[in-house]
Amino acid sequence: MIRPLPPVVLVLAGHDPTGGAGIIADSEAIAANGGWALTIPTALTVQNCHNVSRVIPADPATMLASAEALADMPVAAIKIGLLADAATLTVAERIVRRFPGVPVVIDPVLKAGGGADLSTPELCRLFVDKLIGHADILTPNRHELARLAPEQADTGDTERAVALLSAGCQSVLVTGTDDPLPASDGGTVTHTLHTPESARQWQWPRLPATYHGSGCTLAAALAARLAAGDTLPEACEQAQHFAWQSLSHGYRPSHGQHLPNRFYHDSHSPVKKRTP
Repeated sequence: MIRPLPPVVLVLAGHDPTGGAGIIADSEAIAANGGWALTIPTALTVQNCHNVSRVIPADPATMLASAEALADMPVAAIKIGLLADAATLTVAERIVRRFPGVPVVIDPVLKAGGGADLSTPELCRLFVDKLIGHADILTPNRHELARLAPEQADTGDTERAVALLSAGCQSVLVTGTDDPLPASDGGTVTHTLHTPESARQWQWPRLPATYHGSGCTLAAALAARLAAGDTLPEACEQAQHFAWQSLSHGYRPSHGQHLPNRFYHDSHSPVKKRTP
């Protein structure tokens, strides 16, 4: 039986060969949330579950041509991840303009989980000046929030989020996984949604491991839920639940950060390894 295409999410993100983060993670999270991912790579990376050692930005002309080739697909949401230089950022902004009215989720990937810096102060300024005005929701962690609002260095998260709202994005979901709030007891993770009208918080039990790709998983799931028609608060809550479950059911490689299991619903009966 031929079935209609699920809600389509256009993804612009880097390729992570581990599959923990980047465009593979986005595709898995979108599929697990009932969507269909169209993928345009923004960069190749050399990395493992410890850290990123090299980033090679994609060819901007190829990115644009890919978007043109997909113009007849019914894009219902857009998710943007790693943009490693000014040229790919500028093309990403041009691509977003081709889909007016489509909700845009932007995950500002400025630093790898292992600590490698993936952006510069100049690129952060360009990000704010050219791109976030197209965002229906921005999903920075607390470190990324501070880098995107450097003029608010002596203030708190709320003032920084307000600065980004003033710069044009419609909402900001600040995640507290990597950098807990100062008043946190350490046993919980607090995520805060800022909109021009209000703020809302969710708390989740903190998991003991460190994870590779948690931010990608959350942002991509959020895009899939918006594509399916959820309201913004509903999409935020469902995406957080999905991300937490993916991490809590995650995999432990031999070395490095743990990997999310974005198909945890299907993993209760794992494939048995062959014995010699």
